[in-house]
Amino acid sequence: MVDAHRTFVIVGGGLAGAKAAETLRSEGFTGRVILIGDERDRPYERPPLSKAFLAGEADRESVFVHEPGWYAAADVELHLGQPAVALDPAARSVRLGDGTRIHYDKLLLATGAEPRRLEMPGTDLAGVHHLRRLAHAERLRGTLAALGREHGRLVIAGAGWIGLEVAAAARGYGAEVTVVEPAPGPLHSVVGPELGAVFADLHREHGVEFRFGAGLTEIGGRGGMVEYVRTDDGEELSAQQVLAAIGAAPRTALAESAGLDLAGGTGGIAVDAELRTSDPHIHAAGDTASVAHPVLGRPLRVEHWANALNSGPAAARAMLGEEVRYDRVPYFFSDQYDVGLEYSGYAPPGSYDQVVCRGDIGKREFVAFWLRGDRVLAGLNVNVWDVVAPVQALIRAGTPVDPEALGDPGVPLETLTAPVAEA
Repeated sequence: MVDAHRTFVIVGGGLAGAKAAETLRSEGFTGRVILIGDERDRPYERPPLSKAFLAGEADRESVFVHEPGWYAAADVELHLGQPAVALDPAARSVRLGDGTRIHYDKLLLATGAEPRRLEMPGTDLAGVHHLRRLAHAERLRGTLAALGREHGRLVIAGAGWIGLEVAAAARGYGAEVTVVEPAPGPLHSVVGPELGAVFADLHREHGVEFRFGAGLTEIGGRGGMVEYVRTDDGEELSAQQVLAAIGAAPRTALAESAGLDLAGGTGGIAVDAELRTSDPHIHAAGDTASVAHPVLGRPLRVEHWANALNSGPAAARAMLGEEVRYDRVPYFFSDQYDVGLEYSGYAPPGSYDQVVCRGDIGKREFVAFWLRGDRVLAGLNVNVWDVVAPVQALIRAGTPVDPEALGDPGVPLETLTAPVAEA
């Protein structure tokens, strides 16, 4: 079929969807490109929502993927503020909330994820926040500034990346911060107990209080406003605002109702290395896609910026019939106070048997590696730069590495990557 007579529809107005639309045009597709988003804003990037924008260091316009006129210039049709509510694979059509039906020849689901909600009394009080959308960040930014002026307290449920980044932003405004986390330390599912203390100490030095091994059971107040929270060990903590930072769930309702295969352990929509779903005319990308990862050898769903940035274009190329093998090593970054870091790979608790560090952990200038036997699963560089490429090469190669040499800053990382034997 000639491109000019084909319609490619993208459901999801985030980074993955926007970059997919951009790629379709840059690859020469001349048919209709329709992008559907349930927010009224054009596609934007999410990292600034917990980093520079939230901290007041960047303006609103800086978060958007493209300039306002780009979509018209690229002939990308935007349907914003109008959610897709039903998908009919047999008819190859999407139905919007207003009843409009849009036919597609190829469809990309880039529906992202939604923040998990606290389930306890008091979540309906004014002052309970979630952070996923630009509107959330705008509201929270104003709230943190007010807390700082009034020396008020923010309680954060969850010591993951979002929780810690918001804690850093809140302290920058002068707000008091308490983080409540059921795990024994921050970032426990990512960096484990070996390095969690590094981030706990960092935040304590900046005045953040922690309650580890505890969860929230109640949010209380009077006059419709938050005044305190209660933990499952009986402690009552003063609070004027509460942030739920307990993770996100992939938005799979459209896929599920259409009968597409879902991933079991990771959640999300099951896709192959070409980001194709169980329906050959439908692809998925970004937070919602669980990829049969050809390097890691397991299904993997990644909720980070780099995955949206790279999987959207990969899906677009696959929709065009190009050869695609989505095998990117997972990557994310974070900024907290004067610490910047980059993490590559995948090493959940129980998957590794040793952690090797090179550099100075005390000065927070180091690179840490998670190993299973003598093979590198993941690497974290903290205030050490320009090492992501060799770190990812070690992960991708999957070949034996001498742990002693790995921990020696005098041994260039590039020299540790043995060539992968050809099959």
